[in-house]
Amino acid sequence: METDQNEQNVIDVYIQDYPEDVQKILQKVREVIKQAAPDAQETIKYGIPTFTMAGNLVHFGAYKDHIGFYPAPSGIEEFKEALSIYQSGKGTIRFPLDQPIPFDLIRDVVLFRVQENLNKKKTKRTKNE
Repeated sequence: METDQNEQNVIDVYIQDYPEDVQKILQKVREVIKQAAPDAQETIKYGIPTFTMAGNLVHFGAYKDHIGFYPAPSGIEEFKEALSIYQSGKGTIRFPLDQPIPFDLIRDVVLFRVQENLNKKKTKRTKNE
């Protein structure tokens, strides 16, 4: 994965602003995303860590009582049954900090979003040819 060193440092700084227990969760979320989308790039958008690959892939961030995960509305719709136990909105999932974070589910959502973005990229390329 090609990541601008400055962007990576900005994400490191973002994570370091949280208590140690939350930092560990954020680092693990980051690693899970990197493993599922090794070609994605890291950046900061909307003030939170973001992975991009043929467009925005996923965002994540820490809040007082939860980890926010933003896989676009399609990512939530695709996994709505598995995500139904979490508070969610149109493009947002809240993983409470007082419960285990579902890292395997995060991985699955990221894998889905990778395929979705790559398919959109292929479709755009085909239309332009």
